[in-house]
Amino acid sequence: MQPLRKADPSTLAGYRLLGRLGAGGMGVVFLARSAGGTLAALKLIRAEHAADPGFRERFRREARAAERITGRWVVRVLGADPEAREPWLATEYVPGPSLAEAVGLHGALPEPTVRALGARLASALTDMHEAGLVHRDVKPGNVLLALDGPRLIDFGIARSAGATALTATDAMIGTPGFLAPEQARVTGAGEVGPASDVFSLGCVLAYALTGERPFGAGAVAAVVYRTVHEQPDLDGVPDTLLPLVTACLAKD
Repeated sequence: MQPLRKADPSTLAGYRLLGRLGAGGMGVVFLARSAGGTLAALKLIRAEHAADPGFRERFRREARAAERITGRWVVRVLGADPEAREPWLATEYVPGPSLAEAVGLHGALPEPTVRALGARLASALTDMHEAGLVHRDVKPGNVLLALDGPRLIDFGIARSAGATALTATDAMIGTPGFLAPEQARVTGAGEVGPASDVFSLGCVLAYALTGERPFGAGAVAAVVYRTVHEQPDLDGVPDTLLPLVTACLAKD
């Protein structure tokens, strides 16, 4: 966590801001405390992006999507105001590294750990899919490792199954290396559904078990090509989990 900057507010919508958890082009995520003492991760969108009607609609959709998901293994929404001058969304704060950070620092995880991780992520995705939503960006950076189990976060590009995406027709939604082939193909955008999240889950499990991305690293175009046209590299995946991971990564 980084300290607040001079230009940062000290309070927002009844939350006291304690520090910065992260920042990007779209806004800042603060560690905040509610009046009742609950810690929260509060995402504040920059005013210039909020002025874009398309962006505001996407943020409005994110807030609605996140509020519909109530499973144990997803972060709970504590409050939101998509109509504010600078829209914000507060979720429960999960102390712990992301799966990407854990593997980056310590390497591949033991098989029993990945079994537990996979079961809980599958449960989180089941809750999402039963709510009629598709996450579309299941990746190690969106999995937080808390003491009592993982949490799936970031529903910024989640949408209702079958809904029309509020993105440019040539935009690729998801993270190369962890997205499904239909997400990588411009013409396949309408095919994105729950199965796409299952494919991404397979990529995450392979990464957790081996420390390597199943479709390799390098230039985005090369990774996307391998995702669409080649088989994953599952060397290092234990035989006991290989059939499951292989099934997740079936292109059809």
